[in-house]
Parts: sequence; structure tokens; C-alpha cells
Amino acid sequence: MKKSHPIRRVLLASAATVSGIVLLLSLKPATDSSSASAQGAAQGAAAAQESPQGGAAAAGTSTVTGTATQTEYGVVQVRLTVANGKITKAEAIQAPKGGTSDQKTALSVPKLNQEVVATQSADITSVSGATYTSGGYKKSLQSAIDKMKAAGANTAAPSQSSAAGSGAGAAQAKTVTGDVVTTEYGPVQVRITVAGGKITKAEAVQAPSGGTSDQKTALSIPKLNQEAVAAGSANIDSVSGASYTSGGYKKSLQSALDKAGG
Repeated sequence: MKKSHPIRRVLLASAATVSGIVLLLSLKPATDSSSASAQGAAQGAAAAQESPQGGAAAAGTSTVTGTATQTEYGVVQVRLTVANGKITKAEAIQAPKGGTSDQKTALSVPKLNQEVVATQSADITSVSGATYTSGGYKKSLQSAIDKMKAAGANTAAPSQSSAAGSGAGAAQAKTVTGDVVTTEYGPVQVRITVAGGKITKAEAVQAPSGGTSDQKTALSIPKLNQEAVAAGSANIDSVSGASYTSGGYKKSLQSALDKAGG
């Protein structure tokens, strides 16, 4: 009895050890496989989220560059980005630089870029104090829009839809440019947009510049533009301190109204 008792305990301990090893081996592969399966599913979901992005939108985007326009102070050239028939970005890839041109370019080009996207057309307002740059910008912009139309890009529809709520009036809108009026300090020329028999926009495509004329133009033209729209006629007040510019503006405005039929 004394000899058999230790042997029995050894046998029982061995059996317990073997059972434990078998149990561990049977559990480990199942844990690894489920972990791998979960990781694979997570990676598949991430790939599914990433793959659709970018492709369709990028395919519908194109760029068009307008003709380089020479101005008195340098070359201006505009490039447009178009998506789904709408101008989403405008930029000047060339603009006057050096001396005071740096300041005028920094002042005018960002404003012109923003207005192009807002109006979806070349019917934008010149920036006071940067008349030549603005003129060159608009010419290059128009050539870019012409290229878009030739390529089949629909720029007319976004332009009309931008006048939200105008309905039939938007379809009848027209732009008329008045005669150039020479003043003691330089030429003045007014362009108006007319819709539904009313002036909806007025702008000076030419105005005196250089020296003190820059300040007088910056002071007077915005006021004259606003008053022309408010009055609906050339019967507007001259701006104090800019009598010659105001007089030229009103004459050119009247000629534009005459061309528009009243």
C-alpha cells in the first residue's frame, strides 16, 4: 500500500497536465482566426470608404487659359477652373509687377478673381486705381470664357442662374457700353447692365488715373455707380471734389441709356 500510493498521484498529475495542454492547443487557433477575420473586415471597410472619393469629381474638372493681354504696365493672363459647367476658380497667372504695379496687382487681382466666380461671366467691375490691370484681366477672361464655350462648356446657364429669383428678367438682361467722354484729367466710359427696363449694374470701364486722379476716381466712381442704379437715369449728383470725372461719367451714362433704348 505504501508503494502504490505515490505512483497513483504521479499518474493523476500527468493526466491533468496532458488535458491542460490539449485544451490550450484547441483554443489558440480559434482566437487567432477570429482576430485575423476582424482585421480583414476593418481593412476592407476602410478600402471601401477611400476608393470612391476623388475620381468622379476630378474627372469633371478642367482648366482653360485666356489669351495673354498686353497693358501699359505689363501682361495680364487669366486661367479658369471649371467643374460641371461652372467656374469654380479664377486666377491671374500673369499680372503687372515691379514698383507701384506690385501694390495695384495685390489690390485688384484678388477682387477680380472673386467677382468672376460670383458673376460667372466677364461682366465684372474694374477695380479703382488699377484700371489698366482690370481692363487686361477682363479681356483675357473673356477669351478664356470664349474657349470654354467653344469646347462645349456651358457658361451661360450658371451666369443666368446666378441672378437668383430674376426669372424672365434675367433672360432679358443686356449690357450696354456708353461713349468715351474725354475730360480734363482723362477719359471716362460707363457700362450698364439693364434688366426689366431697370439699371441693375453700373461701372466705369475707363476713368482718370495717375497722381491725384487715382484718389478722386476711387472716391467718386463707386458713389456714381450706386446712384446710377438707384436713380435709373443719368440725372445724378456730381461728387464733390471730382467734378470733371462726375461730368464725364454722366455724359457716358446718358449715351449708354440712349443705346439701351431709354
